[in-house]
Amino acid sequence: MSEDIQFQIECLSTELVEMLMCRYGWDMKKALDELYSSETYKRLCNPACGLFYEGAVYVFSYLGNEIETGVVN
Repeated sequence: MSEDIQFQIECLSTELVEMLMCRYGWDMKKALDELYSSETYKRLCNPACGLFYEGAVYVFSYLGNEIETGVVN
C-alpha cells in the first residue's frame, strides 16, 4: 500500500473516531475499538475497494449502519 493511501486512511480514521464519539457518546478507546474491529474498516484498508477515496461522512454512513444493524451494505 502506498504512503499516500495509508495517509488517507489514517486521516479518515481520525475523523471517523471523532464522529463515533460525538454520535454515540463513546470515549476514544471504545470508538477506536469499534472502528478497528469493523468490516467497514477492513474495506477502508483494502485499496481495491477504493473506499479510502470517499469522504468521512460517506464512510460513516456505512460504519453507523454496520454498528446499528450489524450489516454492511
